[in-house]
Amino acid sequence: MRRILIGLAILIVAAAGAFFAFGPRLAASSMNRVVAGPQNGQWPVSAHATAVHKAATIVDLHGDTLLWKRDLTEAADYGHIDLPRLEAGNVALQVFSSVTKTPRNQNYERNNGDTDNITLLAIGQLQPIRTWSSLVERSLWHAEKLARAEAKSGGRLRIVRSPADLDRLLADRAAGKRVTGALLSTEGGQNLEGKIGNVDRLYDAGFRIFGLVHFFDNELGGSMHGEAKAGLTPFGRQVVQLMERKGIVVDVAHASAATVADVLAMATRPVVVSHGGVKATCDTPRNLTDDQLRALARNGGMIGIGYWDAAVCAPTPDATAKAILHAARIAGIDHVGLGSDFDGSVTTGFDAAHIAAVTDALVRAGMSDADIAKVLGGNAVRLLRAGLAPR
Repeated sequence: MRRILIGLAILIVAAAGAFFAFGPRLAASSMNRVVAGPQNGQWPVSAHATAVHKAATIVDLHGDTLLWKRDLTEAADYGHIDLPRLEAGNVALQVFSSVTKTPRNQNYERNNGDTDNITLLAIGQLQPIRTWSSLVERSLWHAEKLARAEAKSGGRLRIVRSPADLDRLLADRAAGKRVTGALLSTEGGQNLEGKIGNVDRLYDAGFRIFGLVHFFDNELGGSMHGEAKAGLTPFGRQVVQLMERKGIVVDVAHASAATVADVLAMATRPVVVSHGGVKATCDTPRNLTDDQLRALARNGGMIGIGYWDAAVCAPTPDATAKAILHAARIAGIDHVGLGSDFDGSVTTGFDAAHIAAVTDALVRAGMSDADIAKVLGGNAVRLLRAGLAPR
């Protein structure tokens, strides 16, 4: 009997070791895939598109890499983003979001906030114990991870917290320095845990874009994937007002139609839809209507067009370009950018190293070089430069 118990104990320890050693990587690699392009696994990029891409300031408004147990400074053979791939893709600024809670059986139609997938991931990745039960602590941990990557990068990765930081980053890149910017965002205000004071805690940790909701309704307002799909709550209105004063850009990605309308009605600064698509080219519950695009343009805001199937209906550069072109026609060229949702449990046709494929698709679609530069990052730089300035 004693030998059986010892054997069982050994098996349990071995299974636990395998779970902690291989589970996080298996989850990250299986949920963040890249499908091969048509030419030796890549998408063709013309010499002209390569030149346009190299000359542009490229900004991606949304990536979820901090969710996973990854070293940002090291090249990986899975997932979508790391510093070497950002450099290969000529990305000037990558926005890194903090995902703190997702519902079991997550879908685009209807979810509640009663379950959470991220707790098991936090435990499996051996994150600090404080992150196992606290959503705000998960965001603060993500900020710590980014700060450690910045320190380890030898100056190649630089966190942006202010308009001055942004201008310094762009000036250094123009002077030929090898540096990529990083900016923190949140994906859903559930990480405030219903406390207005946590806005200050997150701001002090470096968060400068704030997504109000994710896949379920929360204390701030309704999600397009929630049950009630209501608008802003009184607490949500209070949070939006505080964020505008502090210099935090409000992100209405995932927000219900009522929440989007409420935010745009009260906003005194441009807001952003950091990652998504448009119903005209991909009619899913995830995407914006033409009326919402027009309202976003009247606010002075912008949408970041994604690369995955639920955003553009096919993980191809042409599908992304088609959505960009439509958004530009409806909202205007000054109100469209890139929002990859890389490493957000999505399948894309390329990773951060190969986003020039989108540039090539825009060139082939007939968009001018100047307008392509706006979409690739010029519009995002303008919005961030204004939106990060406190009042």
